[in-house]
Amino acid sequence: MGARRSLGRRFGWLWAAYGVSALGTRLAFDAFPLIAVLVLHAGPTEVSLLAAAGLAAGAAVAVPLGPWVEFRPKRPVMIAMDLVRCAALLTVPAAYALGLLGFVQLLVVSVVVAAADITFNAAAGACLKALVRPADLLAANARFESTTWTTTVLGPPLGGAATGLFGPVPTVLADAVSYLLSAAGLRAIGGGEPRPARTGAPRLGAADVLEGWRHLLAHPSLRPLFFNTVLVNGLIMATQPLLTVLLLGRLGFAPWQYGLAFAVPCLGGLTGSRLSGPLVARFGQRTVLFTTGVLRVCWLPGLAFVPPGTGGLVLVMAVELGLITCMGVFTPVFAAYRLAHTPPDRVVRTLSAWSVTGKATVAALTALWGLLAGLFGLRAAIALAGLLSLATPLLLPRHGHAPRHEPEVAGSGG
Repeated sequence: MGARRSLGRRFGWLWAAYGVSALGTRLAFDAFPLIAVLVLHAGPTEVSLLAAAGLAAGAAVAVPLGPWVEFRPKRPVMIAMDLVRCAALLTVPAAYALGLLGFVQLLVVSVVVAAADITFNAAAGACLKALVRPADLLAANARFESTTWTTTVLGPPLGGAATGLFGPVPTVLADAVSYLLSAAGLRAIGGGEPRPARTGAPRLGAADVLEGWRHLLAHPSLRPLFFNTVLVNGLIMATQPLLTVLLLGRLGFAPWQYGLAFAVPCLGGLTGSRLSGPLVARFGQRTVLFTTGVLRVCWLPGLAFVPPGTGGLVLVMAVELGLITCMGVFTPVFAAYRLAHTPPDRVVRTLSAWSVTGKATVAALTALWGLLAGLFGLRAAIALAGLLSLATPLLLPRHGHAPRHEPEVAGSGG
């Protein structure tokens, strides 16, 4: 695969900040659903509502923030969003210690964190594009993807063990501290960051808010990819609260088993992200994007047939391994492709529009699947999501268009 080349000191600090916050997030893997189930004794409908309402309201709050961030230096925004997430999450262990933690507070914190997530990630995409050369976008995104899966391998088992010993609330505290460390890493990047020049009207208007969606829907390659990824992610995420209830509630998995079931398969994501560059170099970006986009949706139906005991644990691991390996290849290629096809002065608004739509879709599908689970049962609802996902490859772009504003992203190793 070749020696890994340096992308520079400033990228290194951005990568380190991402890594520490990703580890904190994985330590707190599904912490809010776990708190809802284990502390507040919520059922599947309430757990789905928690996931859906936080995402939907957070997406609505984030809509006007995209154009606001577009014309401001990105790193101060990212630092501010880290501090907001840290402060919001700290209220959960504080309320728990005082005996005041309730379902409404979890909803409010979910909203704040979701809005900050969208804003941070949109600014981070623009920051990354400014820090590395276009030819290095795939390598940079592959390193982020490798970090995601590495922390997912390590975090959930550790978080599951901590949950088994101390309950799920301390993992939320760890997540809050990780955002504080991420803010420190972003500050260490240093160097000047010019204020983006604004063209057109001096004040933000409705056109600025809608510009990201306008770009996505008008672009012949991004439009089908947009619809595909939003729907696939929505169907996958809609099953997560149901799986939490099925595995922890109905099948009696221990928290450490639950964490292990989703952690070990992430080795496939780490492998996939490492293979993304060599595969693109050999077969081409569009071929890899389409092939892995098809393969990643073939696994979800298997989760409807999880039995109790060791056999169930093995089946979950096998299904997640196949799904995550394909995603490990697909995601960095997709992320680099999306950045390459987006002009620099529209990156934040485009990524915000993508993220807002994705989170709103996840929220709507999660709420709907919670109702379906209440009406027809957990397994039937999970099976339906899996069957619908099999049709999503019809939305993948089959013919690519080279970006007009910069060259095709080169295939390079992570």
